[in-house]
Amino acid sequence: MIPPGSAPMASSGAMNMLAALLEQRAGQQIAANRTWRIETALKPILRERGLASLDELVAKLITARTGELADLVVDALLNQETSFFRDAAVLDMIADAAQAMQEQAGHRRLRIWSAGCSTGQEPLSLAMLFSERGMPDPEIVATDVSPAALARARSGRFSQFEIQRGLPVRRMMTWFDTVGADWVAKPELVRKLQFRQHNLTQDAAPAGAFDIILCRNVMLYFSPVVRRQVFDTLASAMRPGGLLALGAGETVIGLTDHFTPCETYRGFYRGVNAPGAMRAAG
Repeated sequence: MIPPGSAPMASSGAMNMLAALLEQRAGQQIAANRTWRIETALKPILRERGLASLDELVAKLITARTGELADLVVDALLNQETSFFRDAAVLDMIADAAQAMQEQAGHRRLRIWSAGCSTGQEPLSLAMLFSERGMPDPEIVATDVSPAALARARSGRFSQFEIQRGLPVRRMMTWFDTVGADWVAKPELVRKLQFRQHNLTQDAAPAGAFDIILCRNVMLYFSPVVRRQVFDTLASAMRPGGLLALGAGETVIGLTDHFTPCETYRGFYRGVNAPGAMRAAG
């Protein structure tokens, strides 16, 4: 058993195997200067399983007859950093673009894909913003590789700390109810979203064509080879002329010909020569 407060020691071999498992399953890489994340993230699993070190955990993974333990490890290692209205100016531009697209689309309902949505703060922020602007509700599909993160997103339940990150009191009171120490999104807000499990590095894109795709602060953890593959997946789901939003430190330059910088909305990318053209009918 692990004594309370102690830090499990790990060999470099165990660290490398755990990092390789994460990359194999989810495409995410852990930089050499951030391997401390592995020990921090896996401490709860070690305690729960009564294991003294990450080496023991790796030994269990090797001999396990099912993939249940590996699933828990990968889920714990995923970077799920998110917050409500993260980079609010970007979300405002997305709403501006959606309004312009809706005018051109007429009665066709817009479709938006929030890829790598984590615990749901990004798509929930979009749903709030569209409603507050009096816009027709677009179809918002929110996906993530983590079953645990999606379960939390579907529940709409957040701690006081999480709810205060990006939400002023007015929005907190309008869109959430207090349940004990937590805040729970009102059913009419959660119903505006479709949450689905999806692995960007292994799965085909959700069916249909999307007008706007958000894949923010996800590519940072992928190798260049995986980024190219993911851009192909995103392009396959993009309606011709659609918009792609990446994180501030991410770019398509040198990685894909399917997207080009957008002149109208700074920091966004337009879909060009995208395979999504084949899926856009209807």
